[in-house]
Amino acid sequence: MTIFQLEFMQRALIAGLLTGLSAPAIGTYLVQRRLSLMGDGIGHIAITGVALGLLTGSAPVLTAVIVSIAGATAIELVRARGKATGDVALALLFYGGIAGGVLLIGLAGQGAATLNTYLFGSLTTVSQSDLYVVVGLAVAVLVVAIGLGPQLFAVCQDEEFARTTGLRVQLLNLVIAVMAAVTVTVAMRTVGLLLVSALMVVPVATAQQITRSFRSTFVSACIIGVLACLAGIVTSYNANVAPGATIVVLALAGFVVAATVGTLLRRRSTRPLADEEPEVGVPAPEPHVMSAGHPHAHSQDCGHKKVEHGDHVDYVHDGHLHAAHGDHWDEH
Repeated sequence: MTIFQLEFMQRALIAGLLTGLSAPAIGTYLVQRRLSLMGDGIGHIAITGVALGLLTGSAPVLTAVIVSIAGATAIELVRARGKATGDVALALLFYGGIAGGVLLIGLAGQGAATLNTYLFGSLTTVSQSDLYVVVGLAVAVLVVAIGLGPQLFAVCQDEEFARTTGLRVQLLNLVIAVMAAVTVTVAMRTVGLLLVSALMVVPVATAQQITRSFRSTFVSACIIGVLACLAGIVTSYNANVAPGATIVVLALAGFVVAATVGTLLRRRSTRPLADEEPEVGVPAPEPHVMSAGHPHAHSQDCGHKKVEHGDHVDYVHDGHLHAAHGDHWDEH
């Protein structure tokens, strides 16, 4: 428990808590829109923002926010106007962002060690000023994700229907892109730019294994994200390993457990009726006695199904319908 008395661990846990809440919150909308890899693309272009901050001597977190928002907005506008499909737009983010970041890092005279703290996360580098920025950005993301939840869900579910209802679809799509960019910079210190997309997607995929509605998935994903972040930060400190990798591995382990439980529950809910136990107080049906031909007379105690039709009674036997009319039997 002494690790919680360390100031840098306190800052890291607060940043991890906010990251675990905000990343799955926006990730739920990205998964619904089938843009699960958008976080990766924005994470790559955020490298350029970090390098720009190191080159100019300004705060890397703030420059990463500005560059990420600008890049995500530009790609969303290009995608919306039909000049590039979604995968091409993401490819532009991937290649342009990583290339620009590496180039500017070299011009800034920084080595690979500095870049790794942003790529894979670092507990000791979360300063007090960084924490203030993270708190402000995370609160803004959560307010928008929850406050505009119905509108954002409508756009993610069916853009054409949302447009017919009067929603400003393009503006809401831009809101989602901007929130994704902000979330990437929020998680930059704890998870790292290369692994932030996993924290935006894996908790959502885990929640989908055990939930049925969008709202329950949203809440469950945020809870799973918080647990993975806090447990990963503590574990990484004790094991002296990278926090981002530890958080993602724990999140993936949670997905495996949830997928197993979800599969078992679905199999149980779809079990054939013949395998179910009879209800208490309801007698089990008597077995049908099969016989060749028609060697016996039907009666109420013969065990065959009886169907009453006004003045006569029918019995089903061996696939044939036998009707009783007075003192004789007809086979149909």
